[in-house]
Amino acid sequence: MGRYIDDILQPGEKVLYSASAHWTVYWQAILCWLVALAGLIGSRMSVNEGAMLTGLGVAAIMGAIAIFYTAKAWFHRWTTETDVTNMRVVHKTGFIQRSIFEMSIDKVESVDVKQSVLGRLLGYGEVKIQGVGDGERTIRDLSSPIEFRNNITAR
Repeated sequence: MGRYIDDILQPGEKVLYSASAHWTVYWQAILCWLVALAGLIGSRMSVNEGAMLTGLGVAAIMGAIAIFYTAKAWFHRWTTETDVTNMRVVHKTGFIQRSIFEMSIDKVESVDVKQSVLGRLLGYGEVKIQGVGDGERTIRDLSSPIEFRNNITAR
């Protein structure tokens, strides 16, 4: 299965920039893995059998939840494409149930970037694209949002 953008390119159209969801979409999975690890370490350090079994139970449950969140975040990153071509901006999410928006570069009125302090440090943010007659579209958890914006506005 190829990239969506490669299937929809028009004659003379070329991809200028491709962005993806930032790795911070894994934050829930990372947190669960840390709790599972803490439960495992705590069970190994315990001399009480009840505390050891509780630690192992916490580790097993949090490990299962961590696997779910890891798979969910991976699937989100795998099925999300955000591209800028010389003619349009394309954002696709989903696999079976898709959500796609495309906006002609000529119809882009403004591109706003919103980054928290953590977003600035780690290089992710939210991009709002205001289109003439198309309304406003928001892309969240985008890696390198400033570079993405620059590829839309630079002509």
